Amino acid sequence: MVRDGYIYGLSLVAVAVVLAWVTGHWPWALAPLLLAAFFLWFFRDPQRTIPTTPGLIVSPGDGLVTETVSISTPAGPRQRISIFLSVFDVHVNRCPIGGVLTEVRYKTGKYMNAMNPACAECNEQNAATVRGEGMEVTFKQIAGLLARRIVFNPREGDRLERGQRVGLIKFGSRVDVIFPAEAELRVKPGQRVKGGESVLAAMPVRELSGVGGPDSGANQSESPRGGR
Repeated sequence: MVRDGYIYGLSLVAVAVVLAWVTGHWPWALAPLLLAAFFLWFFRDPQRTIPTTPGLIVSPGDGLVTETVSISTPAGPRQRISIFLSVFDVHVNRCPIGGVLTEVRYKTGKYMNAMNPACAECNEQNAATVRGEGMEVTFKQIAGLLARRIVFNPREGDRLERGQRVGLIKFGSRVDVIFPAEAELRVKPGQRVKGGESVLAAMPVRELSGVGGPDSGANQSESPRGGR
């Protein structure tokens, strides 16, 4: 359970007790109790089995894969996978690869529906770039229609492990993962994935001996070149 779940849930339980005591009628406590149950469920944080094979890129969140697309960046081609998180999904976010957190960029923005492709550029978001395992991967926490707070705990320079918890997005949202063009896709649109456990893509074995340079461009602006 994420700490926020206890804060919201127990606070609403207290409200329910006070309402029942003041009014003398327990039905007045029903609404806050239902809200408490929702928050305790929403902020759940289940254990996950993290794959250990080198070169794998795992999902940073639970949800539905809505897009796999090749994109162009100033440094060359990349791939992007978009995952939609509904209010029914686990919202704890995890690091897609092991490595060093080289950059964190937060940007204010709109709160468009997370299913809208335009939200990748227009919405409030936090982009984190990790370099390790022979590649550089950027993952974005993107606010959705209901999301109003993005939480990201690590700092630039921190060493992160694959599948490590790094934060969450409160309520409906989206996560994007941008990674090298040569990686082999392991998912397709319409597939459901689990954070830290589901493999999104894998680097070819021959690529694992080299580490992406600082200008690899996974965290640069991108433009779609076509779906996959």
